[in-house]
Amino acid sequence: MRNRELAGDYVRRADARLLAIDVLFDAESWADVVRESQEAVELALKGLLRSCGVEAPRIHDVSEILLAERKRLPPALDDDVERLAEISKDLRRDRELAFYGAEDLTPSDFYSKEDAVTARDGARLTVRLVRPLVVPRG
Repeated sequence: MRNRELAGDYVRRADARLLAIDVLFDAESWADVVRESQEAVELALKGLLRSCGVEAPRIHDVSEILLAERKRLPPALDDDVERLAEISKDLRRDRELAFYGAEDLTPSDFYSKEDAVTARDGARLTVRLVRPLVVPRG
């Protein structure tokens, strides 16, 4: 469960998604920014959990696991665990809707620049906090 290489891979892929998010943001594709931000957060948090010996379940929102396992997380995250859980939960709510929409909702019309800014900021914060704890320098 402590496969550091796999945990690091998750976080590096979350980092790559941040680059994609910026491209989508520049294209004003707000729904796609929200969707990709959720994926970046999910990967980063699953990498964090895995690096701490917690099996990351195959669900999109790991907020409850993060909070339940907070004593196993690095002390450097003590002040940020609730915020990270909140980001995960909020973005999970929009995962499918931002991608597929619904009969009465078209993602490109529903999501705004403000939604995209909030999602991107949450993804950036998550990856910034998690990266140094999971991915070794070098």
